[in-house]
Amino acid sequence: MNTQTTLRISNLYKNYGDIQASKNLNFEAHIGDIVALLGPNGAGKSTLMNMIAGYLAPTSGTIEVLGKNIAQYPLFAKENIGFLPEGSPLYADLSVKRFLLYTAQIRGLGKNEVTKAAQVANIENVLSQKIDTLSKGYQRRVGFAQSIISNPPILLLDEPTDGLDPNQKDYIRSLIKNMSENKTIIISTHLLEEAESVCNRIILIDKGQIKADADLPNLLKKTGCKNINEAFRALTKEDI
Repeated sequence: MNTQTTLRISNLYKNYGDIQASKNLNFEAHIGDIVALLGPNGAGKSTLMNMIAGYLAPTSGTIEVLGKNIAQYPLFAKENIGFLPEGSPLYADLSVKRFLLYTAQIRGLGKNEVTKAAQVANIENVLSQKIDTLSKGYQRRVGFAQSIISNPPILLLDEPTDGLDPNQKDYIRSLIKNMSENKTIIISTHLLEEAESVCNRIILIDKGQIKADADLPNLLKKTGCKNINEAFRALTKEDI
């Protein structure tokens, strides 16, 4: 089993004035990990995702991608991370194919990678359509396609199944599982069933702090709870 450390978060803080969005976060992730960042709205999940992706600078602390500090090697980090942000920000006036070609060209890639990403995301039937004509679910899948276009070793997926119908959710979740053998995949979600069914590790975040970091059996053992719903309530004092 490949246990290479791909991501290391050390003493990470993010402050907005007097508000601490992230408080002393510490964890490592490895090849084969599918990590759920689980927590209620406003817990700090997207803030952490954006810091790892390089879109936000931490107030203090370090983020290492494949052993390199992203503050010192930002381009190296971006080359090795695929990111699906919350809301799938896309160029609405472009066709799906033009958008993916543009994404590929930025990364020094070509048409073959676009074709493969479209196949994997199951969006071949809408390649000629303008993005603003697509449903929310299809737009989410276009965003997923751009995140995997370079076949990066680290995937950050912020609410990857948001807006998808049940069949589409099942497809994306199965895809994530199948891709994990050679990747580190971190999923930000507030869906308990997604964390339970897809991920082999749960990092529970509340009010910017890590409340638990374990696989589901050990999380339940630690909290003395029968299921993930009870464990979540016990650790955050609220419903998700």
